[in-house]
This record gives sequence, structure tokens and C-alpha cells, in this order.
Amino acid sequence: MSKKKKKIFKKKGNVIKNLTKNILKFLEQNAKQSFNYKQIASKLDINDANGKDQIIKKLAELSVLDKIKEITPGKFQFIEFKKYHYGKIDINLSGNGFVICDDLEKDIYIPKRNLNHALNGDEVKVYIYHRKSNGKTEGEVIEIIKRAKDKFVGVLELSKNFGFVVCDDPKMYVDIFVAKKKLHEAQHGDKVIVKIIDWPENSEKPFGEITTILGKPGDHDTEIHSILAEYDLPNQFPARVEDEAEKLPIEITADEISKRRDFRKELTFTIDPITAKDFDDALSFKELPNGNYEIGIHIADVSHYVQENTILDDEAYNRATSVYLVDRVVPMLPEVLSNNVCSLRPNEEKLTFSAVFEIDKNANVIKQWFGRTVIYSDARFAYEEAQVIIENNPDKIAQKLTIPAGISLTEKQYDMPKEIAQAILTMDKLAKILRKERMEAGALAFDKVEVRFELDDHANPVGVYFKESKDANKLIEEFMLLANRKVAEYIGKNKLGLPTNKTFVYRVHDKPDMAKVEDLQRIAKNLGYELRIDSVENLTKSLNKLLQDVKGKPEQNIIETLAIRTMSKAKYTTENIGHYGLAFDYYTHFTSPIRRYPDVMVHRLLQHYLNGGKSPDKTIYEEKCEHSTEREILATKAERDSIKYMQVKYMEDHQNKMFKGVITGVTEWGIYVEIIENKCEGMVRVRDIQDDFYTFDEKQYALVGQANGNKYTLGDEIMVKVKRTDLERKQMDFLIVEHL
Repeated sequence: MSKKKKKIFKKKGNVIKNLTKNILKFLEQNAKQSFNYKQIASKLDINDANGKDQIIKKLAELSVLDKIKEITPGKFQFIEFKKYHYGKIDINLSGNGFVICDDLEKDIYIPKRNLNHALNGDEVKVYIYHRKSNGKTEGEVIEIIKRAKDKFVGVLELSKNFGFVVCDDPKMYVDIFVAKKKLHEAQHGDKVIVKIIDWPENSEKPFGEITTILGKPGDHDTEIHSILAEYDLPNQFPARVEDEAEKLPIEITADEISKRRDFRKELTFTIDPITAKDFDDALSFKELPNGNYEIGIHIADVSHYVQENTILDDEAYNRATSVYLVDRVVPMLPEVLSNNVCSLRPNEEKLTFSAVFEIDKNANVIKQWFGRTVIYSDARFAYEEAQVIIENNPDKIAQKLTIPAGISLTEKQYDMPKEIAQAILTMDKLAKILRKERMEAGALAFDKVEVRFELDDHANPVGVYFKESKDANKLIEEFMLLANRKVAEYIGKNKLGLPTNKTFVYRVHDKPDMAKVEDLQRIAKNLGYELRIDSVENLTKSLNKLLQDVKGKPEQNIIETLAIRTMSKAKYTTENIGHYGLAFDYYTHFTSPIRRYPDVMVHRLLQHYLNGGKSPDKTIYEEKCEHSTEREILATKAERDSIKYMQVKYMEDHQNKMFKGVITGVTEWGIYVEIIENKCEGMVRVRDIQDDFYTFDEKQYALVGQANGNKYTLGDEIMVKVKRTDLERKQMDFLIVEHL
């Protein structure tokens, strides 16, 4: 006896959940056949009159919309696949979306009414139903393949019997309904994490459940934890991970040392930010009898302690990166590893993985060696200390070097062996040669100013300063770049310089987006600068000249920001295409395994090949690369949000002060203004410019007054004051005081 089919609908008037999706899915799976409504009803286990009537109406609707075709009267078939595409949806602030598809040159525009419950970042199946005369392709989401996320951060608003969570994410275009039994003690006004548990086809809003109560909006820890939660980033380690880290054997045994190249007697030191606690890298220096130099780039041997297929490795992989917020670091590894066991602290023996080079006075690499080592760091320097050494005449360096007043170091005077000072000076000369060669080969010279905050004991911002990259920073950068490049070349090409096709993790960077480059060219021209884009070579030279020309000028940050936006995003992959921005044919990340999981993978693969191992499965590593890239992007977004949050918090206490700013963006709804002295950015809304009626001129990147002809355009300097600050939204509104 056949199993009786379940009756889904008993009452007249019930709306069938996901009917459109299920009909299209069934017809697509049987695309070469046609079916009538009875056959479809049977396949969908719908056998009541009301349900069949809904199928009849839905088939007629889908046929009119050209989503299915009526082959013979009453029999329907799936339309050819060519009108269907897959991609990721990006939803803008107005609630409309664009789907980016690999198989199409142009993005597909999805009006808000056609999103069909798709949310920002979702992987979706799209039906193209219209192509406008202006070339814009319009479509409709017909299936959500994979949600980007199902948890959101927002503020709970309660009524008598239910609640709604108003999400922080401006791209989340709907509130989330929460039934009373799903509130789990959350109170009105709480900042919460809500998980979407259902979204019926006939409901405008998704249904959710409160999973975490973060605290009250505006509280510092609440807002920082909200930023982390928004991007699915953890704020603490599970107890079992911490326990596993504490149990690791940390003694460096004689047996382990015997397996490694011993650098403990070589002059070795670290140069890092003054606030750093985890020291990934150290440098060793020795002058050879032939006049060349042996320089070792020694990297924490994380892979020795974090073994594959362990709880520690799983956690490190899931995190994939450390996250650097304004007031804290969320590390990839537990503190016992990141700040202690693996950190290359001074006056301690440490296990390392090293790239060792013999380099001549012209910075040519004569020999190279890669392998596991043991080191003993003789000294730890802050960048500021190393910079003082570089800026002094080498003949005048004393045995003790006094750090100038104004540099916030713990101690003002350090014992400075002359041999270390001389090593830093020599390596600085070599680094400058390496940098010059990179620039001549076509590397881009991005030296964008980074905003930093002085915080009081309660993490309140009391001052703003800018991180500047000086010679000491560039010294470290060049030797790290050298190690990364040479490791990638060692694995990626054979002795003849040909690709080896060995599975490896590369850090790649594609050529710029030429459409964005053309936009940059137009903006630069409006600001009085020239940008040549007739060839890749001319673009690189011209772009470097442009970046140099704007240094120290009000428009510097605009041009640098727009130039960065023209660039493709760097990513991790097993398919090497080179690194455009650095002008390297081969490049990887080898030098920061404490804070980046791809570096751990690189260490493991390098040792595997040094041991004579065969190339492992590329598919597995490509998946890990994609995951690492995704997590890096999320971490970067969280870091930016924490800066925006702190900028708004800082400006809350400066609402009565006037600031000189520069216009960094122009839109139809207002102008973005960056305050010159602190880089805080806010918006002057069109409705708040009272002297005229202003319209947006896209060609001039300007707001133009209709009566007086006054223009607000990119690069203009204006005086502003704060009108409104919104900590939760991380936004500020300004008022114009004067157009300079």
C-alpha cells in the first residue's frame, strides 16, 4: 500500500509558502518536459482545491512574466537557462540591488520590489526580464542560493506582545519581527543580536530570535562588541581553545635545536610599533669576509606549535586573521601564543622559520636559504628609536643614544651598542635601494595617512594623531617584502624561471578597473592634475606622480582614496597572476603567522616542499584561500567601523567648534566633508544648505545653486561645525559656516 500523501492545506484561503520558488525549481529540474497544474500539484504534495487554484494562478502569472512558457494549452515548461544567472547581490542604501555575475559584463539591476527577500551579500539566482535602452539590465531574484549571514545587530523596540529589531546595518532594508517567546529577556532599547529563523513568502518582514543581549546603545563596550558581531567576528576564545593553548609544551629542547639552523649568536633585533605585544619578525645582520652581508628575516614558527587538525588550528583557521580595532586587538591566536610563546621577545630563545639572504652592497641577492631556525633577540626597538638612529650621522652615533623629547617611549635612554646602530644604518641603505628598484619596476607608492587616537583609561578619545611611514617603517617593509617575494619565487618557479604548478598560497593583485581609473582621471583633471591612462606603464608612472604631487595639499586624501578604489582587491589564491601594486610576478605572505592564517599555510607548504613532498590537492587550499580572503575583508570593515565610531565619539565633545574641512565627495543628497586637522568625515545635507536650491551636477562632481550659481565641488575648502552625531550609526552631520 502506497504511503498516503500529507495534506498541507485544510482551510480555504491559506497562502502556500514559497510557491513561486518551488514551482520554478521543479520545472527547472525537469526542464525538457512540460506539466499541467495537476502534475505539478502532485509533485509538490498539494492536493486540496485551494492549493491547486493557487498553482493555476501562479502558472498564469509566471507565464505572463516570461519565466515559464505554455507549450500547449495548460502545459508549462521551464524557459531556457540563458535568462538565468547566478551571482552575489549588493544592496545600496535606497534598498535596490545589483547582482554581480561572472558570466556577464554588466551588473544586473534589481529593483527593491524584485528582491524577493534577498539580503545584502546573498548568493542568488536571478531572472533577467528587461533590458532598458540605456543598456541597464534589470532582473528579479528567484532563488536565494546561500545567505551571506543570518545574524544581525540592532536595537530592540518592544510593543505589548512582540518586538522588532531595527538593524544597525544601513543596507538591511527591513526590520526583523520577534515573537514574545523569542525575546529571551531582552528589554526595550537593548542592543541585541537577532537570528533570522524564518521568512514566509507572504511576509514583508523576516521572523527572528534574540540570541545575545549586547547592552545599552551608546555604551562603549556595547558598541565595540556590536561592530564585531556585525561582521561575525569573535570577541573571546572558547574555554577549550584557551585550555589547549595553555597545555602546549613550550620548552625549547636540545633535540629540537639540533634539527634547526642556530642563529642564537648572530646579532638579532626587532623593530615594531611602540605599542606592539606580538613580535612576528626579527632581523639578524652579519658582515661577511667578502664584503657582502648576511641578513636573516626570522619569523615566528607558529606552525611548530599550532599543528594541523587540532582545536587550536581549527580556531585559527575560522578566525583567519587578527582584528585591530581602535581600542583593542582581537587576536587570531590565544594570548599565551601570540604575546608569549611565539612572540619574538628580546633576551629569549625562540623557534623561527627563516629566509636568509647573502646580499651585496647594491642590494642584489647572491644566495638564499629557507628553513627552520632558533634565534635569540638581542634588542627590541620601536620605529621611533630606529628612526632616530637613521637620522643621525653614522660617524656620530654614541654608545648611548638619547631619544628626543616628545616621543612617548617608556624609557628615554637606551643602551645602544654601536654594532646594532651600524646594522640598522646599513640595512636602511639596502632597503632604500630595494624600494627604488620596486618603484622603477612599476610599484605604486601608496603612503596613505592613517588616523590614530589617544585614549584615556576609559577608552575615550582625547586626541587624534596621524601615523606616518618613515624610513624605519620602510626598512622593515622592504625586507619583509623581499622574504615574501623570494619564498613565492622559490616555490612558484623552477631554476629556468618557469612556473612549477606546485600548489601554493599566493597573495595576488590584479590590474586596476579601467572604468574607475577613467573616473579618477576626470576628477584629477577637475582638481588641476593630469593622469595618463593610455597604457599600463604610463598609468603606473602617472599615478605615482599624481600621488607625489598631491602630498601635503587639501586634496591629498581625496586623490589617495579614489586611487585606492581604482585598484582591484588583493586576495589569496592558488592561481598566481602576480601582484600589480608591488610590481612582483610572484608574491605571498610568509612574515606574519601570528596574525594571518595564510602565512601559517605558507610555512607548512614551504616545509613540505623542503622535505621533498609532492604537491597537495589544490582544491583544498583554494577553498582555504577564499575563506581567508573573506575573513580579511570582514576584519577590515570592522576596523574601519571602529575608526568611524571613535571619530564620532571624539567629535561629540567638539560640537561648538568650527573646523576647516575639504569636500571629499558629492552626491545628490549632500556633500561629504573631511576635517583637515583630524580626518573626521561627516555630511552636509542638501536640505541644510539654506542660501539657494542646489542640484547635483554629475559631470562637475558638484552641487550647483540654481539662483546664484554657487558651486560646492570636490577639493573645495569650507568651514563647518557639527550639527548632529549618531554613535550607533557612526555618522555625523555638519553645517556649512563659510565657503573659503
